[in-house]
Amino acid sequence: MGGRCLSFGLLSLYIMKIISYLIICLIPLTIYGENRKENRPNILFVFSDDHAPHAIGSYNGWLKEINPTPAIDKLAESGMIFVNSFCTNSICGPSRAVIQTGKHSHKNGFMNNGNAFDWNQQTFPKLLQKAGYQTAIYGKSHLKGKPLGYDDWAVLPGQGLYYNPDLIFPDKKRRIEGHCTDVVTNLAVEWLNQKRTEEKPFLLMVQHKAPHRSWMPALRHLPLYDDIEIPEPPTLFDKWTDNAPGARQQELEIDRHMDLNYDLFVDLTPGFHQERSQKAQDRSAWRNMKRMTPNQINTWRSHYKPKDAAFKKGKLSGKDLVRWKFQRYAKNYLRCVKGVDESLHTLQEELRKLGLDKNTIVIYSSDQGFYIGDHGWYDKRWMYEESLKMPLIVKWPGTIKAGSKQEEMVQNLDYAQTFLDLAGAPQPKDMQGRSIVPLLKGEKLDNWRKEIYYHYYEYPSVHMVPRHYGIRTNRYKLMHFYEFGDEWEMYDLKKDPDEVTNLYGKEEFLELQKSLKKRLKNLQKFYDDQSDTSVRPEYIEKYRKKS
Repeated sequence: MGGRCLSFGLLSLYIMKIISYLIICLIPLTIYGENRKENRPNILFVFSDDHAPHAIGSYNGWLKEINPTPAIDKLAESGMIFVNSFCTNSICGPSRAVIQTGKHSHKNGFMNNGNAFDWNQQTFPKLLQKAGYQTAIYGKSHLKGKPLGYDDWAVLPGQGLYYNPDLIFPDKKRRIEGHCTDVVTNLAVEWLNQKRTEEKPFLLMVQHKAPHRSWMPALRHLPLYDDIEIPEPPTLFDKWTDNAPGARQQELEIDRHMDLNYDLFVDLTPGFHQERSQKAQDRSAWRNMKRMTPNQINTWRSHYKPKDAAFKKGKLSGKDLVRWKFQRYAKNYLRCVKGVDESLHTLQEELRKLGLDKNTIVIYSSDQGFYIGDHGWYDKRWMYEESLKMPLIVKWPGTIKAGSKQEEMVQNLDYAQTFLDLAGAPQPKDMQGRSIVPLLKGEKLDNWRKEIYYHYYEYPSVHMVPRHYGIRTNRYKLMHFYEFGDEWEMYDLKKDPDEVTNLYGKEEFLELQKSLKKRLKNLQKFYDDQSDTSVRPEYIEKYRKKS
């Protein structure tokens, strides 16, 4: 009996020693796990609307000489700039839906701006919340409905307005006086100071309306660029002679379609609306004028009145008129960009003041590129480079080598998985992008993508850009405009970066054409794009008459 008690005692002592040993071993792991959780980076994602990379100094486009973006350029000097960053569908809402879901438009259900986003589906902010992140979004959502996956939010209804905008908060809609870019920035600063939970890492999305049409700058920026001429793009007077017919039938030309009154503010004064149709009254610039305070409208008119008088006196026509319209448009566009650039500076200064800058990843991007007179156009939608490319600049203190340049092809399709990877959260298998974290760390990846897939769906609609899909490799691009028949375009981007010489159908390029078509079909299969790409006979007769 005593022997059995002795044996039991020895066994108990042995078990206690094992437990003690396990506790000693697990304590460091627990501490490590807690530290790892505490050290997860915050993410500040500043996102603008329609900001073309060539309107950012660090992208070395034809606008760099006027120094349009000093704060964004400084971000690039401190971090990494992606020179081959692309969207999957060049239009506001669909681009944002792709970012939310990490899925192409045909998978997330938001293919054009007329759709309504299903907020009940899987989105990366919801997954970040599950991983312990605090999330907030302020500014332009453009996805309809109340955002889900955010602990706090305030979003513009639809496109929103530049001056004294309404914003929808979780409890009610409120009008806030000021310029929209400043209003959104102030809401983000307020969140950092008053609503942030210090114990949690955060994702803060600051989404600006600027520089979206109708390009209404803050009052302090109205005189900016008054003393200079904006350089003209080399393709300002492109006639699209070598493109598929759709390029000649669009409705986004500075020449024929940019409105002197509602896009360029000539004669946009109180009372002017009485001679305009109700449809014209509903244009955003007119609605903004009606929302301005007396001081705002007086400052606005004082700036434009003498310029409008000089314009009328000149009685311009032809190319001279196009050049005048380009100058006013480009200057207002870049004035709106200036506000976004200042916002980025303000937000980074706030991070520094709060001691958050060392553990916060700062990202600047936009929903797509834009035409600033390129090919004679404004707006986006096409798969041509100016609207296909989107800016992406990332600063990650202690990880990214300052002044890095990344050549690999990335897309907005990659953002969701990148955010999850940064947070140490699982990446769902049904997401279609890839985390760019290895690229941010400077790793060389032999298996990175060699091509990207694009599909635009919004036709017939404003600007009348036909539906098309295509493939872009490091050097070549192939596009298919399918609704009006077998219309294709193919370009050698190395020899022809402005895409003015269509190689499709030329005998010496038939093998390349065949290869690109095969790769394009493989991409459609890989991304499971089974969209209807059939010819639409009901469009053809009208379309050909215009041609």
